[in-house]
Amino acid sequence: MAAAVGGAFWLAFMAGVTVATLTGLAYAELVTKYPQAAGAALYVGKAFRSPAFTFLVTISMLSATFAAAGSLATGFSTYFAAVWDAPPALLVSVVFVCLLALVNFIGITESVAANLVMTVVEVSGLVIIVVIGVAHVASGEADAGVLTSFEADGNPVWALVAGVALAFFAMTGFENAANVAEETVDPRRTFPRALVGGMVGAGIVYVLVAVSAALVVPFDRLVATDGDPALLQVVQADVVPVPDGTMVTLFSIIAMVAITNTTLVAIVTQSRILFGMAREDVVPGVFARVHATRRSPWVALVFAAVVVVALLCVGTLVDRAGWGGSDGLVTTLANVTVVLLLFIYGLVIVSALRLRGTDEGPGTFRAPTALLVLGLAGNAALLVYVVVDDWTSLVWCAGLLGLGVLLYLCERVLGRRRDGGA
Repeated sequence: MAAAVGGAFWLAFMAGVTVATLTGLAYAELVTKYPQAAGAALYVGKAFRSPAFTFLVTISMLSATFAAAGSLATGFSTYFAAVWDAPPALLVSVVFVCLLALVNFIGITESVAANLVMTVVEVSGLVIIVVIGVAHVASGEADAGVLTSFEADGNPVWALVAGVALAFFAMTGFENAANVAEETVDPRRTFPRALVGGMVGAGIVYVLVAVSAALVVPFDRLVATDGDPALLQVVQADVVPVPDGTMVTLFSIIAMVAITNTTLVAIVTQSRILFGMAREDVVPGVFARVHATRRSPWVALVFAAVVVVALLCVGTLVDRAGWGGSDGLVTTLANVTVVLLLFIYGLVIVSALRLRGTDEGPGTFRAPTALLVLGLAGNAALLVYVVVDDWTSLVWCAGLLGLGVLLYLCERVLGRRRDGGA
């Protein structure tokens, strides 16, 4: 983001969380009407009454979680190399995905408990970055002017849009929240507060971390990280009286825990989407199988892990062949995730507008129409930018969506055979 924008890249986070929050308002309104699992697929299904459209949204969401898990796994291997650089990065990423699938297989309760612990560790890593920023400002050596500098080439507005497109990857948790709305107490009252409040809180944290990074590390060094994660440059800045090696190791471990946290949620989502689609006879019924003792959808878990590992292997080969551009696999798969999610989020906002006046009650939250329209425009603008900036993301999207269509066709053929045999 710093390379795309300059020292003012914290503004991209602020703009990104604003667009995301506008989308969150649509989710908040729809959840108060339909506090059920299924999220975007449920809302689009009710708004358009089209099974094909609903299937497209479901497959797009599944594909987005595959791409996100691949991007995160690649990022995990980068931090892992800061602690131990002996294993190949691809091997680290593959083992990482398989271990998380194993944790999910053991049970959802264990996954949620691990998620809670990792969230606490994750917050501590963000606090470390902010404390370093505060200490640097207190020392009197910080240059506040960097926070308003646009050092990227070209128009500052387009530079900011590029940064927002990258930042949006970090703002994509609506679907996970909506899928558990029916398990909360009084979702019509609590969910809008939780979602909007959570987005605002996350936005504040992101902005503080971005401001700290911009103030502590000179722009040219923050961008030229030689393959190292940019935030490691912050902890290596000798601002706090802790040995450099200790800080790097500590923060790398915390960052790996944070990435593990997010990836675990993605893998849980993948298997549950496949499981639900199998129960609805959309994909082969084998994905609905659960383990006899662990009660986990083990076939769906194995398949999801194989798809993510395949993405990692293909992406690595593409990078080595020089066909993937200069941004690397992390950014490529992040762009794929953003393209798919922006498409879905736009449809969710349209669904919220189409369902106005339907299934409303005294406790229904109603988002301001003008803000929803603004959010739709923001999603559309970002989608166009990402596609134009990285057209190869459409190739990856097509491959993932094609896999979903293939599963659908398999179910249609197998389903007819079963029906004919019966």
